[in-house]
Amino acid sequence: MTTPPVPAARLQLGHVLAGMGIDDLSDVLVIRHTYHRDGIPSPAGATPQRVLAYTREQSVSTMKFMKHPPRLWLVFMADGKRRSRFIAAYENEGELVDQRDAVHRYFDLKVSTALDSVKDKLVITWSGDAVNWAKRGVVAASFPVEEIAPRRTQPFPGFSDLLIDHAELQRVMDDPDYEQWRDALALVKGVYLIADRKDGRLYVGKADGGERVLGRWRAYAQDGHGGNVELKRVISDDPKHARHFQYSVLRVFDPHDPDGDVDAAEAHYKRALLSREFGHNRN
Repeated sequence: MTTPPVPAARLQLGHVLAGMGIDDLSDVLVIRHTYHRDGIPSPAGATPQRVLAYTREQSVSTMKFMKHPPRLWLVFMADGKRRSRFIAAYENEGELVDQRDAVHRYFDLKVSTALDSVKDKLVITWSGDAVNWAKRGVVAASFPVEEIAPRRTQPFPGFSDLLIDHAELQRVMDDPDYEQWRDALALVKGVYLIADRKDGRLYVGKADGGERVLGRWRAYAQDGHGGNVELKRVISDDPKHARHFQYSVLRVFDPHDPDGDVDAAEAHYKRALLSREFGHNRN
């Protein structure tokens, strides 16, 4: 009878903490933030100042946040699904009682050098109950370590080679690895193409004014239709239809170019690609 192989022990957060000299897990709180409009809106918005301000503000309800939190707070940021990347450590010096209001408590947090050597490198997998975003150290110690490595920055391919589907569009908007992409898309006005791979229909759109391509495509990443009448109808008929969309840029403009030039280019491509007659454009 063959004895089954013994699985190799997997590195866990507790092992990393012990290796860094943090042995008293009862004095550790592990926090996971996610991106949302009312908190930290995007990777670009996750500045040290914003993360600190957001972390120190907690609910007065002890059902949502413990009455006497530990001394050392380790803050992770959502990094795709349950992946969570370590971004900051704070020493909790207690609640600032005079700042408490009917909704929030505010804690006196000081930036800590704990785990500095793995800052922005340590990635763990959060537990399945991701809604529970604050865990005591004794619980979080069992979280698997996915990697300890710098971010894998995704180089921007250039506007002429840009061709992505809706899933990647969402990653471009939310994933810190795509910062170069967001920077490039935020710099230009442009005319873009959405191709429906299910039936071949095309939609020609424009991004002008202060919105730029990044702002326009962020709307598509969020709801699939960006407010366009026909695309909204398609998504209404099939809420998952955006998975068939493919995005590319037809022409870019300098931010100082007149919006009229962008309008003229958009009209030209609608005529050239017959997107009014046979596609998703309705004007």
